[in-house]
Amino acid sequence: MDWQLFGLSFVTVFLAEIGDKSQLAAIALGGSSKSPHGVFLGSITALILASFLGVIAGGGMAEILPTKVLKSLAAIGFALMALKLLWVESK
Repeated sequence: MDWQLFGLSFVTVFLAEIGDKSQLAAIALGGSSKSPHGVFLGSITALILASFLGVIAGGGMAEILPTKVLKSLAAIGFALMALKLLWVESK
């Protein structure tokens, strides 16, 4: 196992998930349910499944497209999301 890649993936996903909608939903569900353990297990399972699907899709795309094209598409996608956030926030 590549521990450096593991650590990078962990830190990236952990920081990306702090304060997002899924965490707020888990807080709301955990506070209003009688079984916070169930909310925890459901949240963990959902994050694992979503991450698994992302890795599978990324691996499939990497087999179809050259690395340079895939990185370029990712960069363009992130730039478009940033521009959209800036556009919406400035209105």
